[in-house]
Formats: sequence, C-alpha cells, structure tokens
Amino acid sequence: MRACAFWFLFTSIAVAQSAELKIKVIDPQSAAVSGAQVSLFARRTDVPLQVAITSAEGLATFAQIKTGQTSTESYRVQVLAGGFAPQTESVPARSEVITIQLHLATASESVVVTATKNPTLAEDTGASISTLESGQLETMEPIAADDAVRFLPGAVINTAGQRGGISSLFVRGGESTYNKVIVDGVAVDNPGETFDFGTLPLTEADRVEFLRGAQSTLYGSDAMTSVVQVWTRTGSTPVPELRFGADGGNFFTANGYAALSGARGKFDYNFFGDQFNTNGFGINDAYSDSLEGANVGAALSDRVALRVRVRHSNSHTGVPGEWDFNGDPLLAPDPSETAQLNTIIGSTELTVATPSGWQHRLTAFDSLYRYNDINLNSNPASYDSFPGHTYNDINRPGFEYQGDYSERSWTHSTFGYRLENEVGFVGAVGSQTFGQRLEQDAYFQQQVTWRRLSAVAGGRFVHNSLFGNTGVPRVALTFLALRGGEFFSGTRLRFSYAQGFMEPALYQTFANLPFYAANPGLLPERTRAYEAGFEQKLLEGKWAFNAIYFHNIFHDQIEYGTNQQTYQGFPPGSLGEFFNVQESLAQGAEIELQGKIGKKLLLDTSYTNLSTKYLEAPLCTAVNFCEPFYQAGNPLLRRPKHSATTLLSYLGAKWSANLAGSFIGRRPDSDFDGLGINHAAGYVRVDLGGWYALNSRVTAYADVQNALDRRYNEVVGYPALPVNFRAGFRFRIGGE
Repeated sequence: MRACAFWFLFTSIAVAQSAELKIKVIDPQSAAVSGAQVSLFARRTDVPLQVAITSAEGLATFAQIKTGQTSTESYRVQVLAGGFAPQTESVPARSEVITIQLHLATASESVVVTATKNPTLAEDTGASISTLESGQLETMEPIAADDAVRFLPGAVINTAGQRGGISSLFVRGGESTYNKVIVDGVAVDNPGETFDFGTLPLTEADRVEFLRGAQSTLYGSDAMTSVVQVWTRTGSTPVPELRFGADGGNFFTANGYAALSGARGKFDYNFFGDQFNTNGFGINDAYSDSLEGANVGAALSDRVALRVRVRHSNSHTGVPGEWDFNGDPLLAPDPSETAQLNTIIGSTELTVATPSGWQHRLTAFDSLYRYNDINLNSNPASYDSFPGHTYNDINRPGFEYQGDYSERSWTHSTFGYRLENEVGFVGAVGSQTFGQRLEQDAYFQQQVTWRRLSAVAGGRFVHNSLFGNTGVPRVALTFLALRGGEFFSGTRLRFSYAQGFMEPALYQTFANLPFYAANPGLLPERTRAYEAGFEQKLLEGKWAFNAIYFHNIFHDQIEYGTNQQTYQGFPPGSLGEFFNVQESLAQGAEIELQGKIGKKLLLDTSYTNLSTKYLEAPLCTAVNFCEPFYQAGNPLLRRPKHSATTLLSYLGAKWSANLAGSFIGRRPDSDFDGLGINHAAGYVRVDLGGWYALNSRVTAYADVQNALDRRYNEVVGYPALPVNFRAGFRFRIGGE
C-alpha cells in the first residue's frame, strides 16, 4: 500500500511540475514582435504573477509555472505592444511555446508608450497622441522627420527654405523650443533651443509617436507643448538580412542606404547607414547628410536584457538667408554662409524584470552636439547676415533609472530618477564662453483604470544647479460616459491639467557675440496647461472622432530683441539680447477624425483653431532690448489661426501608397529688416508616395513632395522648395 502511494505521488510530481512557460508574440505577418509587455495572471485574479518583455525573437519566458498533463492550472496572458491592439488570451499550463498573434489597432484601441512611459491603451492615457507605424514610414519614404511629422494632427512645421534650413515645430501656440525630441531613449534636443527636424534622418525608424500637451512631469525640461519620440528597428530574423537601396530626383538629389540586421540565440543586431545629397533650387542651397547607427541587444538571461544604441549624423548646408518674401525677391541670397551639424548620441540600457512583477530600467546616455556656422561676407540689408564663425560644442552625459510595478491589472506605478550634466563651449570662435549646469530629477506617476474611469496623476521634482528647485504636477482623467451601440460605440470625456518648464539655452545665458550679449539673469520658462474634450467611437470602434479644447498660459517666455535707440555706443538695431516676456496666452481647439475606410486603408484628418496673444510684456526701451511686436495684445509670431492635416494610407502586401496634405493659414511673422512685412501667406502642401513589390526581394518606390507645385513661405523670406520628387529601388537579401 505504501509503495502504491509513493508511486502515485512520484508520478504526480513528474507530470505536474514547475517549469517555464514561453509565449511568442508575432504580428499579422507572423514576424516576431520585440519589446512587447506580456503580463501573466492566474485564473480569476487581477494580480499579475509575472511581467516580461519580449526578446528580439518575440519570446517572453515565465519561470516556476506549474505545468503538466494533470495540472489543473491555467493562466491568462495580456500583451501590450506599441501600434497594436491590446490582446488578452487564456493559455494552458504547458511547457511548449505558445504563440499569440497580434492584430493592428483600430482608431480607438492603439497601444502607445510615450504618454505614460510604459505600454498603455491610448484612450486610457488622457492625452492627445498620434503615431506613424513602420508601414506608413516605409510608404512615405521621408528624408527627415519634418517630412513626416508635418502631417500629424496639431503639428505646424516651419522650414527656413530649402532642405537643411532650420525646420522647427510649433504645437498648440507654444514656441519652437517647447518640444522634447527623443531618439532611442536619448533626448536629442538641447534644452532651450529650437530643434531642427530637417536634420533628423528617419532611416531604419520603426515607429514615431507625437504627444501633445505639457509633459514635463515625465520628460522634464522642454516638454512644454509636445514630445516627439522615435524608435529604431531591431533585428528579428534568424537568417541575417541585408536591406539596401538608392533613389534620385530633381535638383540633383541622390540618396543611398543600407542595413544589416538579424537575431540569433540571445543576440540581435541592426547596423545601418544613409547618405543624402541635393543641390537645391537656388543660390547656396546645397545640402548633404550622412548617418551611421547601430542597435544591438543581448538577453543576458530570461529576465535581464542589455541593449546598446548609437547614432552619428553629420550634415552640411548652405545658408542663403532670407531673400524672397511671399514671392517678392527683395534681397539677394547670401552666397557664402554655410553651417555644419555633427551629432553623436549613444545609450546603454539594462532591463531587469523580477519574478514579483517589478520592472527596472537603467540607462546611461550621452549626446554630443557640434555646430559650426561660417559667414565670410556681410549682407548689410539682411538682419541675419554677419561675418563671423559661430561654434557650439555641447556634451550632455547622464543616467536614468525607471521602475514600474503593476499592483493589479487596473493600476500601475512608474517612478524614476534622472541625472544630466550639460556642459559646453558656446559663442564665436576665439571668444567662446564655457557654460555648465547639472540637473537632478525625481518623478512619480500612478495610473488607475477602474470600470469606466481612468486616471493618471504624477509629479516631478527638479533641482538645477543654476535655477534652483521646481516642481511640476500633471493629472488626467477620462470617463466612459456612454457605452453606446453598433454605430455610436462609446462616448469618453477627457480632462487634464499640467505644468511645464524649460531652461534657457546655454548660449542665451553664457555666449557673447558681436551682435548680442548674454543675459545671465534669464528665468526658466513655464506653462500652465488645461485641456478638456471628448472622444466618440463610431462603427464598433473602427472610427474615432476627437474634439479637444486647450488653454495654455506661458510665463517668462524668452524672446530676442534689439536696442531701439543708441545704447552704449551701438546704433539702433545693432545690439541684441534675450529677455523674458512676463505672460502670454495660447488657446484653441483640435478636431480629429481617424479610422479605417477598409481593411488596409487608413485615414487620419484634423483641424486646429488657435488664438494667441501677449498678455504682459516689458516696455520697449533701450535697456529692455525688446521689439514692438512683443507688446501686450499682439499675437505670437508664426502661429496660424487655422491649420489642418490629412494622411490617407493604403498599406497592402503587394503595394502601398499614401496621400498627405497640410493646410496652414495666414500667420503673423516679421522680416526683422524694417521692410514692413508682418505676415506669411497661407499655403497648401500635398505629398504623394508609394511602393510596388516587383518580387519578394525587389521593390520600386517613388515620392513626390509639394505635388501641386505651390510657391510659398513657411518662414517669411525663405521660399519653400517647388515640386520635388525621388524614385528608386530597394533590395533585400537573406532574412525570412
């Protein structure tokens, strides 16, 4: 009898034992999905047993799981991956690999990352966020980020003329400096400076997210009105894959690129490069940019992963300056001024997922920024043409820790610490000034989704070695007011309040140039932002209509002005300085309609109405160095009252195509030369693109920008490119 009992116990342990449960996550084309968050739950419980992140091969491994033929255990798995719909499935307790195939999200069920710093259903974030997925980017074939971001809801891109001219982003009435730009987890914008989206190549970009609203709680300085985040593709095929291609177009444009990627065992890799050249259409309009990068990962264990990323970009552009004002060539282009931008960003990221459900991410990063502007001749008729050599050399090493924990399936905590040392030389060659500031941040955020209510609340404490301490809170609420039916499929109300801040740029505080003086007394800029609105789902969630009212109050906004009278021997208009404007207002509404016209045809269209004005500004005196257009009651420059975007994408297996449109209305601007020009005319830009697979290895593609050949100024005095096109082929060797 004892022998029988012993045998029964032995066989029970042998059949039902602790082992590993492996989940493989794939996309609709059966390709592995890396970086997906997979949570494991026991039956009828909302407490996650374990949380894992999928490897480059799409695998998530859960240890110490009861498996076996006689085991009564079964589990529930939730998968969240950016760009896909969330998926929850019941899985049996067995040791073989279980495959879960994701499907593309409808308009209202997309998972995003930027809004909360972890994968979250977009409708639960209480934020306005838009995305460009890999299929859309592959169809658009953008040379740089400005070619893609300009067609997202709420984005106003202003490019100073040709390719390589400064391409800035204005969102919800904020300054062009109010955008946090992140590539592979590294901030690439210098605090307080306008980021040039025209010099950010999107070669091998896998995904872009565009988050609107004040987001300093999670992202610190600069995230005053938006965050733009880009992720680079990871290798995923067991057989190495070589992708390469080339294209050419008018204005002697040529572009070539290559990438080698794959995943084998515990390692994955993607090495890539790109070279772009164009002569432009006018005097001193040439632009070139080269990019090299790598994205390499290693699974040190089932719970520990290491990833190293690096990107180097080197661009060279002519700087003709302003000369054509809404079709009237009043000045001559500068034939000699040139600018060079050399940047290197790198990061090492260690991710640890503990059995208890904690996730830890430790990142060491560095960003190097080298900018040269050389002008040999002076054009006395133009405000921005001074002979000289400006050189900025800025280095920003740092470290960040982020911790995440899901207490229940409906609540999630995020907290972190960030240290960054910004140091560099700014100014003119021969008289550069050294500047440095150290910043330490601590932040916390709590997410709760309970029945019809979703809430996100958090705060950030910042200590800056120059500007002291500050705190910025954010709270966002969404409420499902009506569940709806087949046509009206749910009505969701939204409200959020946030504060943001931004440090002055190093050159504004430290640099002294022949034509302006540094202002060490500048205050950081701040904002208070409210937004409220609703989302209406239609046709069982396939379509979504969003309407949002936003209200921003900006404090201590930094502007640039010149002496209005003779000052310390300098004639009027010859000496400049940066100063703070006490208060300004930007308010308006965004309306967006997005959805699927068919299974493969996507539409995202939007309209923004904006009103801005200075509420309180310093008096214009020689000492204050201000300009008349910064006075109370005047609108803010380069913000259109009316703007709209449309992006129509067909994403097929054999071919894909897109139609993109951007309408920007008349907006206040200035020639800054006393010519009396106070606005830029409205314009419509239409882009077309597409590709066709000749076979599984060769694809032909074409891209046409400004297809209507409109002549317009995005920035007054700088004529935009006329119709320009590229066409070429891309090839694939190896892979699956």
